[in-house]
Amino acid sequence: MSGLYVALGDSMSIDDYAGGPGRGAARLLHRNHVGDFPDWAGRDLAGAGFDVAVLARDGAVAADVLERQLPLLTRTPAVVTVTMGGNDLMAAYGDDAAARAAIGRVTAIGEAILSRLRSRCGAAGRIVVSTVYDPSDGTGEVPGSGLTPWPNGPDLVDTLNAALRDLAGRHGAVVADVHRRFLGHGVRAGDPASPESRPVDRNLWYCGVIEPNAWGAAAIRAAWWHTLHDGG
Repeated sequence: MSGLYVALGDSMSIDDYAGGPGRGAARLLHRNHVGDFPDWAGRDLAGAGFDVAVLARDGAVAADVLERQLPLLTRTPAVVTVTMGGNDLMAAYGDDAAARAAIGRVTAIGEAILSRLRSRCGAAGRIVVSTVYDPSDGTGEVPGSGLTPWPNGPDLVDTLNAALRDLAGRHGAVVADVHRRFLGHGVRAGDPASPESRPVDRNLWYCGVIEPNAWGAAAIRAAWWHTLHDGG
């Protein structure tokens, strides 16, 4: 299988916080960085003849994916990864009612996004929807971040992820459970608020509180890769 791989969404997909060009999740899925991840040699989409278009952008919310990124598609993609919803939820940080409303908006906009993607990709197109991680590791608190504790935050992340799974199921997409993969690699591993993109401790997968560092980007890539190969 070959063709075009397209990455849609937010900073979970991009290079900016992972240490430079080619080191973000989408770029690693397309072409592995052998110097950092020699065990991944030969496991990338470029080796299968894929081109790549990374349309994901820092700070993007679900509406940006629909209104700004999807219109940039000029070719029919064979593989699409989508990371969305995290920034929508963060914009409502600490406010449970606003967060639930944000999840409702993500769900409605996500219907439009996945409907258009499925129409564009056809039945053979492989769409991967990513769950959203939780840097608090279920505690509702990231000390050192400057954010107040949000006790219901982890439950609301779970609600968002349940909505994303439902969306995927309705549109023939597969789900990469990034949330599950990242558990234990936030506050339980170190300081997610650290600005380091390549910390010595590879068990810490965040920087700047909510961004994937180099090791986090590789973990997202792994979630996508295994989902594509094991999830249909």
